Amino acid sequence: MTASVGATALTHPAVLVFSARMISDIGIDLAGSSHMHYSPSVVVIPLPCSSSLRPEWIIHALEHGFDGVFVAADGTDCPIVPDCTKRTAAIVAQAQKLMTERGISPHRLKMAAFCSVCAESFVRHMQQFTETVAEIEGSGTDG
Repeated sequence: MTASVGATALTHPAVLVFSARMISDIGIDLAGSSHMHYSPSVVVIPLPCSSSLRPEWIIHALEHGFDGVFVAADGTDCPIVPDCTKRTAAIVAQAQKLMTERGISPHRLKMAAFCSVCAESFVRHMQQFTETVAEIEGSGTDG
């Protein structure tokens, strides 16, 4: 994804964030409402629970225009399932295996847990992750 500023073109990797509606999504909303800066090419899709994510959705996003996928997990605060972190980690591991099989760098996928007031942590993760994805893009290597 390219954003133009005056005569200079800045490249921002397109990042899809799957967030947990009742926990991490609130922290992400707080980052936006507090006018904290992170890449304008970050797109957030809320889910009821991060463990409801499917590896196929991650692969689909990466094969159809997104440069990276970030899973903003519920962590231990999940009100739906007590082992949410374990389940979500297994989904991410399965997706990374599928990515490797397709020649997609598993570094294009990251998971971290966020609480409802973790806006600064989310912004830091987005900055670090978009830098990582930009490096992969810049090197022209995947897999």
